[in-house]
Amino acid sequence: MTNRRKFLQQSGTLALTGLLLPRLGNASNLFEKKAAAPIGLQLYTLGNLMTTDTKGTLKQLAAIGYTQVESAGSQKGNFYGYTPKEFAAMVKDAGLHWRSAHVGGAAFTFEQIMKMAKTAADSARIQKMADQFKNRPKTANLKDNYQELADDAAEGGLSYLVCSSIPVSTMDEIKTAVDVFSKAGEACKKNGVQFAYHNHVTEFDEIEGHRPFDYILDNTDKEHVKMELDLAWATKAKQDPIELFKLHPGRYPLWHVKDLDKATMSPAEVGSGIIDFNRIFDNGKLSGMKYFFVEQDQAPQPIQNVTNSCNYLKKMLA
Repeated sequence: MTNRRKFLQQSGTLALTGLLLPRLGNASNLFEKKAAAPIGLQLYTLGNLMTTDTKGTLKQLAAIGYTQVESAGSQKGNFYGYTPKEFAAMVKDAGLHWRSAHVGGAAFTFEQIMKMAKTAADSARIQKMADQFKNRPKTANLKDNYQELADDAAEGGLSYLVCSSIPVSTMDEIKTAVDVFSKAGEACKKNGVQFAYHNHVTEFDEIEGHRPFDYILDNTDKEHVKMELDLAWATKAKQDPIELFKLHPGRYPLWHVKDLDKATMSPAEVGSGIIDFNRIFDNGKLSGMKYFFVEQDQAPQPIQNVTNSCNYLKKMLA
């Protein structure tokens, strides 16, 4: 009798599973998406709002539905005029988690920045960015201050410190980047922080037979140097993010979720452009993704833009 009851229970469970599976489709993908649900924002998207009303802006983000944030350099420095500990407290008070910080890799000349432009729209965007930051005070960068920045990351309780950009238009610059990242990655690891590198389009240009993207990842320790893959810039460089995941499985704990306008190939609200995010999120496990951050460079209406992007992702990840 006990065996019969046990058999019926098992049969019922199997039957129920059989009914559910056709409706769920690929269950592993579903669970990967659910795990990716906490939505983050790269604060660069908000422009001057982060320096004119830091507390109020952070509270707005929480009300919209964001739960994670990644900081960026500003006209008041790497942490909007605050110490890492002060900024961390402000983020926590707003009901958010400060997961990551962007810092510069090395000082750029204007000519080096302009080499990153691929279209007239890129040139205009970079010129606008340069105008905004021309009076910005000198801030610490990884080449000159990697230990200071690793210590700042630890003080702020960060999980990640990310190089936002570094010159990579010559082999000498690429080799310098490898050296800088190796030192920064080791210093961060000792502080309990993971170091990562954020790409643009130029990392996929061939320089003397090498792509900077490949050279950097092939010549750095995979445990010390991870990638924050910018899905839009990789796509603009005619790269399939999933193929990049396959090249270095598990080495992409961070993503920038940014869309591209079909006509201009400029940053756009998530879900309004050409990128198939469903397909990319289905491969989150392959990439090793832990957190992702919405970003829209020079967003014309920052709060409305990030609200629309967040709403799209909520529906997609539901």
